[in-house]
Order: sequence, then structure tokens, then C-alpha cells
Amino acid sequence: MNSICKMLGIKYPIFQGAMAWIADADLAAAVSNAGGLGIIAAGNAPGDWVRDEIKKCKTLTDKPFGVNIMLLSPYADEVAKVVLEEKVEIVTTGAGNPAKYLKEWQESGMKVMPLVPSVALAKRMEKLGVDAIVVEGTEAGGHIGELTTMVLVPQVVDAVKIPVIAAGGIGDGRGFAAALMLGAVGVQVGTRFLVAKECNVHQNYKDKVIKAADTDAVATGRSTGHPVRSLKNKMTREFQKLEKANVDIEELEKIGAGALRAAVVDGDVTNGSVMSGQIAGMITKEQSAKEIIDDYLTELQAVISKSSEMIDFEI
Repeated sequence: MNSICKMLGIKYPIFQGAMAWIADADLAAAVSNAGGLGIIAAGNAPGDWVRDEIKKCKTLTDKPFGVNIMLLSPYADEVAKVVLEEKVEIVTTGAGNPAKYLKEWQESGMKVMPLVPSVALAKRMEKLGVDAIVVEGTEAGGHIGELTTMVLVPQVVDAVKIPVIAAGGIGDGRGFAAALMLGAVGVQVGTRFLVAKECNVHQNYKDKVIKAADTDAVATGRSTGHPVRSLKNKMTREFQKLEKANVDIEELEKIGAGALRAAVVDGDVTNGSVMSGQIAGMITKEQSAKEIIDDYLTELQAVISKSSEMIDFEI
């Protein structure tokens, strides 16, 4: 059995990305029921909201699911206690170092898998004793690093001994196969699950992702040190214009404040932040979580079966 599937008790090594304001109990349960690992995104939400979503998820699935804790959240300490109290078995983390929580989490038997954007951070996490790491390339949506999945994953795989999950730009079974060939034991998928039927994001958001072209996912905020990838709209154009004018970071932050919620909840895909990965141009329809996972597996099998033809040259 695949090592990460055995460790977590899941059927397929496909994680659902932790998308703030988007990845709730409904989506997480649907992905877990389909054989993957559903993940509730705590984002900047308070502990009570996270607790309610955990309890709801337990009523919707008897399969393993996880919670992602965004460590820069003002509620991170609160949520860290909630996952212990609710006996969550799997936690992923982002935007920081989970060191201060690890002892309690690990003593409870929890599996901990931080998201990392570099080899250096991957090594640090391994020394701390985490169970696995999610390695995300810059092709991903939302907050991003600089290195691409293609170059980052094999370097991390060579640098650590713990399991590596590849994320960023994995839009179908071909990307899944590529990630495995790079040495990952599984993949994390965000943008594709945005258009899942069980995803509660506003329909305007889904429609914009489905209609996106290959060059529509752009990065803004590099000048602030916290770049974000989202789909082109009035907000991104205004943001880029102000960046070029070298306006103060405070002015840029005003534009970004509440922009994600505006798109996700209110459906304002003109002035809101429609976070999305570069694979948006590959998405053409809304599907159930099960249909999405089935597509990945079918396409993966097709690529594997054709591999001998693809290497039809002398080595």
C-alpha cells in the first residue's frame, strides 16, 4: 500500500487543498467519502467556528479528514487546542512554524504535515519530527512561494526521508503521474476542488474559474513579500498598478482586506480576490468530488499504461 495512504488510513493519496473561506465540512467530507483526504481550512476563523465544522464533518463522514491551521491567524493558539479537544487525527499547517504545538499534538497521536515552499524549511520540519510534508510550488493559488513544483519537489525529496506530498499545478492525472515520478507519494489539489458540486463557494467564483484561460491566473503582492495568485479582474489590475507606482504597503493592504471573502461569500468576482492556481485554464465544468477524484485516477492509469510507448527510445 502507498505509504501515505497506510499512514493516514485513506484509499487514494489525493489531499484536498486547505482553501480559506472555502474548504469547510461539506467539501472535506465529500472528498474523504470519495477516498481522498478532505481538509477543513481554519484560515482566520475563531476556534468555535472550527469546532462546529469538525463536529459537522464527523456527522457527514466516517472516513479520516484533517484540519489546516494557518499559523499567522490571531486564533492559531485557540484552534490548536480545539483540534486536540476534538481529537482530530490529521493536521496540516501553513504560514509559519508549528514547533510550539508539536509535542502536544504528537503525544495525542495526531499526524502533522506542514506545508513548505523550500528545501530549508522541509529539513527543519523533518528535524522537528513531523510525519510528512506538503511541498507547494508557485503554480498554486493563494499565497505562493517562488519555486515551481517541477523543480521544488525533487529537491525536497532528495533532502528528506519523510513522505512528500506535491502541490501546485496538479490539474489532472498527468500532473498526478508527474508528481509521483518526481518522488512524491501523493498530491494535494486545491483549484480543481473549487468547482466541486459540494463546494459552497459562490457560483460566480466557480463560473470565473471554469471560464478562465491559461494566462488568467496572475500573482500580485510580490512587493509586499507576500505574493498571492488569483484570477485577473479589476482588483488585480488596480493592485498591480499601485505596486508599479511604489505606493506604501499599507495602501496595498487596504485593497486586499476582505477581498477574498467578497469573492467567496458575496460573489463579487470583479473587486474581490478570486484566488486560483494556474491550472484554472484546464477546468471546464463543475463535478462532484467523487467525479474529480475518479478523473484523476483514470487519467493516471492511462498515463501509466502508455509509459512504455512514451519511452520508445534507446536508453
